[in-house]
Amino acid sequence: MTSTPFAQRRKFIINLGKALHKFGTPAYRLEAHLLNVAEILGLGGSFIVTPTTLTFVLWQKGEHDQQQNYVFRVNPGDLDLGSLARTDELVDELASGTRTLSEAIDRLADIESKPNPYSHFVTFAAFGISGGAFAMLMATSWNDVFWSVLLSLVVYLFVYWSTISKRVASMLEPLVSLVSALLVTGIAHLDPSINMSLVVLSSIIAFIPGLALTLGLRELAARDLLSGTARIMDAIMLLFKLYFGAVLGMTIGKMIWGSVDFVPGLVVQSWTAWLAVLLLGSSLVVMFKIRLKDSPWGIIAGFIAFSTSYYAAPYLGIPLGAFVGAFCVGVYSNLYARIFNAPAILVSLQGLVILVPGSKVYIGLNTMVSGENMLAVENIGTQSFLIFMSLVAGLIFSSVVLRPKRTL
Repeated sequence: MTSTPFAQRRKFIINLGKALHKFGTPAYRLEAHLLNVAEILGLGGSFIVTPTTLTFVLWQKGEHDQQQNYVFRVNPGDLDLGSLARTDELVDELASGTRTLSEAIDRLADIESKPNPYSHFVTFAAFGISGGAFAMLMATSWNDVFWSVLLSLVVYLFVYWSTISKRVASMLEPLVSLVSALLVTGIAHLDPSINMSLVVLSSIIAFIPGLALTLGLRELAARDLLSGTARIMDAIMLLFKLYFGAVLGMTIGKMIWGSVDFVPGLVVQSWTAWLAVLLLGSSLVVMFKIRLKDSPWGIIAGFIAFSTSYYAAPYLGIPLGAFVGAFCVGVYSNLYARIFNAPAILVSLQGLVILVPGSKVYIGLNTMVSGENMLAVENIGTQSFLIFMSLVAGLIFSSVVLRPKRTL
């Protein structure tokens, strides 16, 4: 590999970094992975990754005084775990010698240009399922579940619109929460047994940045301070935009249709939480663009996260129950990576989504601003903070117990 021209090796590692960033790889994992690939290519390297900037310093081994610097302005990546898995396989093929560097460069370009493996209709259905599944996890009424599904489908129409309109894309988050809140205030006159605020939250749950907050804290724990701070601030601003849109939509809706008295509906049975985990895990397969052959293992991670935290909570409390869940998901994903020689992130993220308290942060913000309690949970802000800390600690401890053999 060292006999290949420096320019070709440099091109591959730069393109690889851009691609993995585009596919949503956390900074601390991406930096470690690029160092490994640089070693395989016989290059020295130093890398700084943030959500909006990539910095590469590369040099030929033994020629440190002739290093070359590259800085790129990039957009924050979206999770595309299918492409991430294909890219990881490509690096393995390159390292084993089954694919030449020029072939690897061409294959990487093919992976980046590969269209979404799931059709718009399938993604449309996944959005609806995710909203209904979240409402079921909140142990709310069947009326809330029904309307959450329908409004989540409406939200996806705006997501699709944003792919063809830059103007809509620039204001997508507050727009979808505004429209959802506006519609739900009108729906309440047809069905007064819905919890309006919870239905709005369920319909926009795909946008709630709980996972981004968790990844940001994990990056800070890994001492990746630039990326962690940037990711957390971006997630907080996203949360503010969603909440502002919901408040504005509620206000306009009540001005148009007026207020309505809440009538309690039929609460979902407790066993439906298990069905909700299955439905939510299945919808995440589509939203994260996971390959079908990898999808069962991620859904299993969701069940591991939910079951371990659920049964641990009565003994340890909800925050430490989340620690147990994150620890078990971490061990499971590292074991998966060892057995299948695949990135642990392919399954760990689906488990973490079940545990992250992004919705509780939104609910806590709503309680602080409006004084309204969407759910009967005390000290929800403190509880959310402790859960985030527990998730990060669980992931760290799991890597100590079973060290991952792969950087992704």
